[in-house]
Amino acid sequence: MPRAILSRPRLLETLGREVTDDQLRDLLWPTKAEFGESGDGTVTVECTADRLDLLCESGLGLALAPHLGGAHGGVAMRGGNWTGPPLVIEVDESVAAVRPAIAGVVVQAPEGHSLTAGLLDEAIRFQELLHATYGANRTRSSLGIYPTERFGFPVRYSLRPIDEVVFVPLEGTEATGGRQFLATHPLALRYGGLGVVGEQMLCLSDPQGLLLSAPPILNSRDAGEARPGDQSLLLESTGTNAARVRESVGLLSLVFVAHGWTLTPVEIRGEGPADDGLALTTPRRIELPLTVLDGLSGRTYTVPEGEHLLGQCRLNAHPVPGGFLVDVPPWRPDLLTAVDVAEDVILARGVRPEDGVVPPSATRGRRRAETVFRRQVAELVLGLGHSELYTPMLVGRDLDQLLAPSGAIEVANPVSDLFSHVRNRLLPSLLTSLSHNVRHAYPQRTFEVGPVVVADSGSETGGTTRYRAGILVAGEGAGFADGAALLDYLTGTFAAVGVREPVEIPGTIRGRAARLRLAGEAIGEVAEVHPAVLSALKVPVPAVWAELDLTALWPLVRRSDAD
Repeated sequence: MPRAILSRPRLLETLGREVTDDQLRDLLWPTKAEFGESGDGTVTVECTADRLDLLCESGLGLALAPHLGGAHGGVAMRGGNWTGPPLVIEVDESVAAVRPAIAGVVVQAPEGHSLTAGLLDEAIRFQELLHATYGANRTRSSLGIYPTERFGFPVRYSLRPIDEVVFVPLEGTEATGGRQFLATHPLALRYGGLGVVGEQMLCLSDPQGLLLSAPPILNSRDAGEARPGDQSLLLESTGTNAARVRESVGLLSLVFVAHGWTLTPVEIRGEGPADDGLALTTPRRIELPLTVLDGLSGRTYTVPEGEHLLGQCRLNAHPVPGGFLVDVPPWRPDLLTAVDVAEDVILARGVRPEDGVVPPSATRGRRRAETVFRRQVAELVLGLGHSELYTPMLVGRDLDQLLAPSGAIEVANPVSDLFSHVRNRLLPSLLTSLSHNVRHAYPQRTFEVGPVVVADSGSETGGTTRYRAGILVAGEGAGFADGAALLDYLTGTFAAVGVREPVEIPGTIRGRAARLRLAGEAIGEVAEVHPAVLSALKVPVPAVWAELDLTALWPLVRRSDAD
């Protein structure tokens, strides 16, 4: 899960009271975050990938306040009092081929206040966390913070010739040419390829040509360095996905809105559809019917109870006949449907153990015979000296492309490219584990018994869950015969003899792959992993993979009295 190291003094300042480690651990228990460890003035917090707003001191403080007797309900999103030139970002058509999406919002400090060192540090920490997670290491989106006092509008977003770019990099002292910057600066060496096309590089500049930043690499010092005492900031994001870019700005704005800063929309003008920026300064509305809430929770909610719990979720609720209209702020991109909001309400009420009630029946529950069968297969492989894995069903885009065409179902708007596809074989998960252990000795023998999802046009969801047993052997001399012997051993244990037929499997060596059939049903696959795949994963030894479809095999080997 994503993890952040938070400043304990700043978190306590946001909460307005002292909280011990045990209290914090208890407060986080019913949420999607959990207490990691406590250090010297720090607190480590982990959360699920859909609740990144909990990984900054302001967001976590807002979420915990209602449980400590503090404020509840939605956080006020107040409009700013902007008196300067129109807030506009002009997008040049040249950026369309490299990084076309951009969004921004101007935040202004409350009257009599300004940017503090603590608030700036928190914003920068959260910005870098969003780069690494939501932005997929700045590939999908990256963020910038700029002091509006030191540049003018409209801001221009365009590609400029590298040799014409000269600026003082953030934390630098001397002006640097674009070519030297790209060739020597550590961040340019890491991210420069995301913002350079041929002899041109992406730039944000004001009407006088003053450079704000070279997205997605680094801000300039002159116009792109926010400092304590600033009273107005532009929060901006560029990227390849418009929705991801807007959501990144919305998440970062939470740090400032939580401390009373106002929001003013920034208009985006260019060749594409116009964007007035209002989506980042006004909440969305989602309808939550009571029938949905009752059906998911298994109990009946009253309108006052539902309204109170939504307030504990820091959401404004407007009762309407049959349910609520719920205001969703820009820093909650995870709330898309009534089911998502209902989940928040259920968590706010608290997940707690209930008294068990034994049903009036002469029988008692037990594991299904098919479940016992799957566990038997796992124990057989474990007995052969293989290490059992437990991996996510989501796999990464890079690995899926190595096995293309994989047939895996792609996730719409994934949180990270590391979790972009739903596996339809255990092979990608096994290979991912192998790539993470290249420094360990060989041979490596691993396996997993778990679910996969295969595309099924006849299914209501477009996919069907099946259970498989996947085995991977990596080491000198590992070959097809090893994998075939493993499948023969497993099927033979259940008195089944399959027939192998040659087949081509993406990511494996042609002529060294086969499909296993039993009574005409395809029940397994075995193949040597292609050297190109192993090379991309930096695996220095051959590897063979075998996989058994337990969902297909079970009906063929089950006893008539199994259930």
